Amino acid sequence: MAQPAGNPVMSEEERAWPEAGGRRLLFLLESTGPREQAVLRTWIDDNKPGAEAPEIEQLHIPSPRSGGSKRNLADMMAALEARLSVDDDPMLAPLRVAWLPRDDERRSPSIRRLLVSILFGDPYEPGALRQWYITTFRPERCRVIVGEPAPLGDLRARWHAYAGVDRTETSGLSEFVARQATITLERGERVVRGMRYKVPRFVHEAILSRPSFQGGLGRRAWELSRHVSEIGAEARACLREIAATHSPYIIDLTAQLCRVLYRRGYGENVHYDREKLEGIYALAQRHPVVFLPSHKSNLDHLVLLQVLHENGHPPNHTAGGINMNFMPVGPLMRRSGVFFIRRTFKDAEVYKFVLGQYIDYLIEKRFPLEWYIEGGRSRSGKLLPPRFGLLAYVVDSYRRAKSEDVYLLPVSIAYDQIQDVGSYVAEQQGGAKETESFGWFIKVFRSLRKRYGGIYLSFGEPVSLRETVGVNDPNAAPNADDRSVDLQKIAFEVSARINRVTPITPTSLVAMALLGAHGRAMTLAETCEAVDEFISFATRLALPFPREMRLGDTAAVKLTLDGLRENGVVSYFDEGAEAVYAIGAKQHLTAAYYRNTIIHFFVNAAIVELALVRAAEPGVGDPHAEFWDETYRLRDLLKFEFFFSGKDVFRDEIVATLNARAEKEHDWDRALHGGREGVMRMLERLRPFVAHLVLRPFLEAYRVVGDSLEACTDSETIDEAAFLKSCLGTGKQYSLQHKIRNAESVSKVFFQTALRLARNRGVVKEGRLADADARKAFAREIRRAVRRVDAIDALAGARRAGLMN
Repeated sequence: MAQPAGNPVMSEEERAWPEAGGRRLLFLLESTGPREQAVLRTWIDDNKPGAEAPEIEQLHIPSPRSGGSKRNLADMMAALEARLSVDDDPMLAPLRVAWLPRDDERRSPSIRRLLVSILFGDPYEPGALRQWYITTFRPERCRVIVGEPAPLGDLRARWHAYAGVDRTETSGLSEFVARQATITLERGERVVRGMRYKVPRFVHEAILSRPSFQGGLGRRAWELSRHVSEIGAEARACLREIAATHSPYIIDLTAQLCRVLYRRGYGENVHYDREKLEGIYALAQRHPVVFLPSHKSNLDHLVLLQVLHENGHPPNHTAGGINMNFMPVGPLMRRSGVFFIRRTFKDAEVYKFVLGQYIDYLIEKRFPLEWYIEGGRSRSGKLLPPRFGLLAYVVDSYRRAKSEDVYLLPVSIAYDQIQDVGSYVAEQQGGAKETESFGWFIKVFRSLRKRYGGIYLSFGEPVSLRETVGVNDPNAAPNADDRSVDLQKIAFEVSARINRVTPITPTSLVAMALLGAHGRAMTLAETCEAVDEFISFATRLALPFPREMRLGDTAAVKLTLDGLRENGVVSYFDEGAEAVYAIGAKQHLTAAYYRNTIIHFFVNAAIVELALVRAAEPGVGDPHAEFWDETYRLRDLLKFEFFFSGKDVFRDEIVATLNARAEKEHDWDRALHGGREGVMRMLERLRPFVAHLVLRPFLEAYRVVGDSLEACTDSETIDEAAFLKSCLGTGKQYSLQHKIRNAESVSKVFFQTALRLARNRGVVKEGRLADADARKAFAREIRRAVRRVDAIDALAGARRAGLMN
């Protein structure tokens, strides 16, 4: 409970005087200096109940907000230890002063206010001059926090159980009591400041003193044949390197600076469901929550941080790559909740152990976590395969019963346009990734001067580890295979749920429409017609749109085209009878990036089209059986590009897609049993055609890899970097020869995935090639799929030309 430090008139019920239960009352005064001590003593004198008051004692304890001199700290702890050694059972009640900033300091911190705080002190932790000013002129901003009281006997029992020492032992009890006092004061202060300031205290002390931590160090010292003191020093250094620190004012400041940053490019166009956030807030009060957002832009973390802060959520403990820990950004991020981890630490046994202990601590204390399940930013626009590293730590922590349940929260962060896309295109064409630095950060800041549209945050249904993995049992030891399978299932489910809630944005639809024109310019009316077909298709399948999106609105399509035109993605010609739009020169990969953000919604429909083409080919005996065989072949061919459901669910999804695209339910089934002519009639009635828009870039890229592998000699070995460089050259050659039609097919990202498929098929194994027949079969399968895409493209062209309905 908190009370103003002055002497307001209040009833007996409103007073925060702690109940002593007939015991002697021992106040533990946590203060940073003489003024806070005076405030606390005044509060005790002013609020003492009178004649019925129990005997009162006062002791000072160290404050984590002020280091103080070593001598003063030692004197405080010595006095506390001496008092706790007395054989009695007083009621211990901690007190602290909380300083509140002005409303404008809390709501709108700025660079100017940051400089003021450097001169006059953090408004949450003011220096002596500010404390004098507040107590003299603004006493309402000075509150006394009364922590939850506890009998000394209870604290002794908890200390003995925690430390595993004899009941007569008191060495270390004073540190334990002081730490518990600070923790209960932190809880009380959050009532005044709000849950957005729920941050851990004594992280290092709590982790380093754990019996499990000490035991783990001993085991690793034995395993690594090193002295335990050496291992302990390394572990302490690792924890300092990893752990986040927190400052309430820096949390406020960072949230507002994030808002300033993204507003430069997006204004106030950040869209999300506040009711969903309220549900997440309630869930996080009961269980640890792990936010797992998609990763499209460098702004992702900043936008999510600001939205959560604006809605009163505590700051997430966010895993960041150590490459982002550069001045001055790194220290600011660390003090707002980011913990930095190394890019690789496979053989760093002590580091891995410390990271696991840190995750255990955060899960046990229900502090929210956050990281990108893809590992890095998507360079192609679609969701990347999940990385398992940190997820494995969280699952293991749950298995060790650090929490009754842990909820993984899928988060989609989508943009109309992003400022990063130019660098992504360069990397896909073989360019090197730019190293993060302060100069790089300034470039990002300057790039936000243009208009980029809106940002859309969508929260998927949480994944419960209890429901997915089962009830945790710290004594159970699942084998490595079971743990690996569970981890893959969990990661797949999170990724699928991210995709499921990713909204279909106006930019993604317009990009898909213009890419479908194959370089031909389109009028506004033609663009609207194409967009309307996609909207109609998506509506039939109940796909997600932003609530703010005006479906089928010509003005909205024009606004989107103008936004793309402003950033050079779309070209514009208005010197003829009618203005026309087209993908700009060398901008196909950029447009493809925006299309790919929603491509997963159209993959099953594209597979249906290609399977129908196969079923209608001459010589097919049973079109129905061949249709289903081809859908599964395509699913296997594209399994590293998209998140497909299990075979049974996948079949149900294909049936749902067929029913949504047929004129009547189950018309497709009758058509497949009606021979080649029935299949062709059904194929020609499909609207819109999507296979050439959705799958051509991937299959053409796969063709480059397949042809390159087929052309190798049996004795060759594959060096991945050299092979991918060769594929980039071959892809450019094929593009010039018009052997491939899409410029975005010449993509290092797609070539890497095709090579991964080749390894999975055994075409490449440990750098060595399979025999010529296997490589030829692999290349032929891909070329056949490309030819079926050509067939769909021809049908789409015939429809555009008015040769078919």
